[in-house]
Amino acid sequence: MGSRFMEFSVCTGTVRKYGYLSGIAVGVPTNLWPIPVDTVPTFIISISVPVHWRLMASTKLKTVLITGCSGGGIGAGIAQELANQGHHVFATARDISKIPTELSSLSNVTILRLDVTSQPSITEAVENVTTVTERIGSAGLDVLVNNAGYGYSMPLLDVDIEKAKALYDTNVWGPVRMVQAFCDVLAANKGRVVMISSAGAAVNTPWIGAYCSSKAALTNISETMRLELAPLGISVITAMVGIVQTNFAQNVGSSDATLPSDSRYLVIKDFIFNPKSIENSTGGAKINDLARALVGDILTKEGGGMVWRGYKAGSNYFLTENRGLDVFLKSLQ
Repeated sequence: MGSRFMEFSVCTGTVRKYGYLSGIAVGVPTNLWPIPVDTVPTFIISISVPVHWRLMASTKLKTVLITGCSGGGIGAGIAQELANQGHHVFATARDISKIPTELSSLSNVTILRLDVTSQPSITEAVENVTTVTERIGSAGLDVLVNNAGYGYSMPLLDVDIEKAKALYDTNVWGPVRMVQAFCDVLAANKGRVVMISSAGAAVNTPWIGAYCSSKAALTNISETMRLELAPLGISVITAMVGIVQTNFAQNVGSSDATLPSDSRYLVIKDFIFNPKSIENSTGGAKINDLARALVGDILTKEGGGMVWRGYKAGSNYFLTENRGLDVFLKSLQ
């Protein structure tokens, strides 16, 4: 149950949802609403057209900067989808060698080395973006997608505070630095900020509390920015992303996959560091599908606020069930 906002027009008989345009609607079926799916009619007769096709036909080509475009991740997927549509993409990463060749080889893609924890790196990126946008005839940057981030799997009793601070520096303050630095070029085009957050921000999830709390902080900051930037003509979207087939779960599980020798949780270490206990890497949405779903959020000028995208984005999938707490409790008895 993720969420997608839909508009229903009785006079035209059309249903509009981010991801698809449907005609001759007789019902509104979706498991992508922010309400329980069993409260929504479950049938439709329609001809559906992917909304990104409509956007390709009706939206002027835009300039979009995306952070965290290493291969196999959401950033690279979004960048590839937008570049394939002809938009000019600034694909960035701390290590640009990790950006896929099929992306970096495109003529409408500019590769930039960018570390969101480094102010000098960000300042240099602003200068490079300004130079390129002026050359291609754009007044500024149309969209900033703050995607860069990483995870940390560890019981909170065992969390290394310095590592948790570093996590927040990337996941929370990195996007803030980016918006501060790119505000002028975004305002010049009445642009848009897209924050890639996580459905995990809304649920208390054992063993990844440091990561989920960083996304909760980002979500709060993003929604506050939406209010503060609106007078400048800059809209802000917070994408609450569900389960996606990326390398993220493996990275979270392996980044510090060792409990302290005196940890109370040694008996369930396999639950804590098993990627499938963090994220169902085989059952999630494919990156390309998620990227296409996000295209409407990225390119449209309509509205702002929180949107829920990806497999089980709006469900309580990230609850404590099957996360080893039952085993841990038995070990204490």
